[in-house]
This record gives sequence, C-alpha cells and structure tokens, in this order.
Amino acid sequence: FSHVSFHYENEVPVLKDISFSCEPGMMVALVGPTGVGKTTLTQLIPRFYDPAEGQILIDGKDIRKVTLSSLRGCISPVLQDTFLFDGTIAENISYARPDASREEIEEAARAADIHEDILQMPDGYDTKVGERGLRLSGGQKQRVAIARAILRKSPIIILDEATASVDVETEKKIQNAISRIAGTRTILAIAHRLSTIRNADLILVIEEGRIAERGTHEELMAKKGYYYQMQLAQTEETKRRPA
Repeated sequence: FSHVSFHYENEVPVLKDISFSCEPGMMVALVGPTGVGKTTLTQLIPRFYDPAEGQILIDGKDIRKVTLSSLRGCISPVLQDTFLFDGTIAENISYARPDASREEIEEAARAADIHEDILQMPDGYDTKVGERGLRLSGGQKQRVAIARAILRKSPIIILDEATASVDVETEKKIQNAISRIAGTRTILAIAHRLSTIRNADLILVIEEGRIAERGTHEELMAKKGYYYQMQLAQTEETKRRPA
C-alpha cells in the first residue's frame, strides 16, 4: 500500500494516506475500533473498490493494471459470516477446487484443525451440512472456510474477524489453524480478539482511517499506547469469562 486514501460516494474519508509493505509469507494484522476502515482496506485488495488516491501493488505491479480474474485468483477470503451451501463437508471444502482428491481435502482439513470434528460426524466427510451450514457450529463453519482457503492454494489469505462470536476453546482451534498456515501464505487478518494475532509479523492499529501505531506485539506493548490499552481491556474481559 502506497499512500492509499479512499472514500465512498459521500466523499467522507474512510482511509487516509495508508502506507505499509507485506513481504511474501508475512502476517499483517489490522486492529482498531469498529468502523475505522479495516474491512474497507482489505476490500481494496481484490478491487471491490479502487482507491481515491495512491496505489496498491502486488509483486511491484499496480493491481489496476492486471485482470480481475488473475487478481482474485490470488486471494482467498475467510469472512466472519461464512457461506456454506447445502452439500457435504467435502464438497464445501473443495468448492474452489472441485478436482481436489479426498486426500488433499483431508490434508486441508487437518491444517484447519477441523479433521477430528469431521470424523465425529455421522457420515464423516460425506455429512450434509444443511443450508448455510446450519448443522455446524460457528467455529466449525469458520474452520471449514479456512480449510477451503488452504485447499485453494492462493498466495494471499484475508481473514476478517475469523474468531468473532466463538467460545474460548474454538478460538484456540482457529488460532492453531492460523499458526499452521503462517509463513506458507501471505495473511492479512482483521482481529477483534488480539490473542489471534499476537504472533503477527506486523500489527497496524487503525484509528479514524489512519495508521496510528505499527509494530510487533512486543513493540506495541512497550509503547503503552492504544494497542496496550486494548490488550489490558481484553485480558480483564477474559478473566471475567465463565470457565
């Protein structure tokens, strides 16, 4: 990202002069209050929108100068509201790669920490998930979506609040899945729960559309700024959670 600014049609600035670099295999995390532009920033990468100013480059190429199909073929999103269709677990994982073998599907499921859950289901990988995955828990749906992204083998994965609305045990499983793919893909992760992105290579704190702080977890904790305050607040919240 090079000096990227963005606004919607009302011309109220959403992102202001955003600049950062992400090397292949790095994990960059975006944190900050609701409504500061984190999701909008990730939506600029597959060109759901174009910047008002600045450039976004992948491998040194302006993404506006490549085809949409080639650009989006490089990106796998894992959204907070995961969409599953009324098919089997295996079909949902292999949605982006219908020719994938059962061995490849199971390998992706293991990496996403969902394989053991699937084996406990009535028909294993042939279990029907129901419309929008209604027979699965929220955490299981998220891990199926992560397995789908892993199987697709896109070099860039975007995680948008992947651990939102799940219990502590499921959160740990999703963290394990993210840890397994870290270093093998370039990951941009939006996170409300900071425990998910503690090991990120770079954490960007977004406030009012700007990068207010940047660094590793340790560096940001040492600064004792906004990130530090968020961490303290969430630690207290975790202590108050029922066991």
